[in-house]
Amino acid sequence: MISRRGFLKAGGLSLFGTGLIGGIPSFIAAAVAGNKSTPLYKKRRTLVCIFQRGAMDGLMAVPPFTDQNLKAARPGLLMSAAQQSIGASLIDLDGRYGLHPSMKEFEPMFREKRLGIVHGIGSPNVTRSHFDAQDYMESGTPFNKGTSSGWLNRAVGLLGHEAPTPFTAVSLTSAMPRSFYGDQPTVAISSLQDFGIQMRGNQAGANLAAKSFEDLYDQTASGLLKDTGKESFEAAKMLQQTDVKNYKPFDNADYPKSALGNSLKQIAQLIKMDVGLEIGFAESNGWDTHFNQGKENGVFARNVADLSNSIMAFWTDLGGYQDDVTVMTMTEFGRTVHQNGTGGTDHGRASCNFILGNDINGGIVHGNMQPLAKENLEDGRDLAVTTDFRSVFSEVADKHLRLNNDSVLFPDWKGEKIGVMN
Repeated sequence: MISRRGFLKAGGLSLFGTGLIGGIPSFIAAAVAGNKSTPLYKKRRTLVCIFQRGAMDGLMAVPPFTDQNLKAARPGLLMSAAQQSIGASLIDLDGRYGLHPSMKEFEPMFREKRLGIVHGIGSPNVTRSHFDAQDYMESGTPFNKGTSSGWLNRAVGLLGHEAPTPFTAVSLTSAMPRSFYGDQPTVAISSLQDFGIQMRGNQAGANLAAKSFEDLYDQTASGLLKDTGKESFEAAKMLQQTDVKNYKPFDNADYPKSALGNSLKQIAQLIKMDVGLEIGFAESNGWDTHFNQGKENGVFARNVADLSNSIMAFWTDLGGYQDDVTVMTMTEFGRTVHQNGTGGTDHGRASCNFILGNDINGGIVHGNMQPLAKENLEDGRDLAVTTDFRSVFSEVADKHLRLNNDSVLFPDWKGEKIGVMN
């Protein structure tokens, strides 16, 4: 038998549910429906990270459309920024970089300098294995496979206060992401509608179930959890007792009916409930575009549309909470500069990421991308990594969450920030 102390310290609670089909959970909507009641927890800043699993082609999302080398390498994939061109045109961001037309929802934020883009971002580890690259990026230690904690879990530990709520760090995923592994309390929730309790990391596969958080609290010695535990279960009770059937996003924000759209809608609700959320995590899948990648149509166009539309619906839904929230995307690596024989791209090195917020140095494509001539390519085939992902992740986390310990957040890294935050 595992002790309750061991259960509570086992790396985080994983709350899982069934039934995303049918819409957003009704029981959390009342606390979000308009006026703000007295919150259990002081309103805090929130960082929302979205992992694009499968490796996004940054050269298609934000192509350097004036580079003749890219035109030669991708005759079947590159789009034009000329408005009179056949088919949809790239959105000209700055005369050098374009934005995929399916990401048009991002353009106003870029023009308003609330969206920043970092190009040439990636890991110093040259692996092209999805599993290894994701592991290294989420652990934040690209040359140490034995790191037990994830960088976002370490960020929780650097927040500078004891978390009085189980909702300090929440992943809207069916399983605990590698980024959340560690000693700090974190939660994975696939659905807020109907959830149970599962212990992460029990190799025997045993689950520790409870009818409710209240049951678990009643069975736990009061001296173990003290006041912090009491407030945790008060927060959980807020979820259980709120019972308004139809959540209406602020300003009629139109979320895509996708896994990412549903995840971000639920994160928005948690933020607006003031239950103490400081780090949110969601996933976007299907970015491994080896075959028939498409241009203005196809799998890539659908993916970037879902990504940008979901993020912008979330941003609209936040309303007056926007000043307290920053959104950052990440992907394990990019794609080859040259298209392959099946109309797709293969595993490469650098990609790009997007950062949205009111404290962003936006309206800029950051990074140092050289012309895509063969002599500038990594291994003669890939966009070179010129920005270590840790320099961006650390700057966003430090500035937005007001952390101040990069040696803990990203051990063995002593690089420079690149100025993506104001």
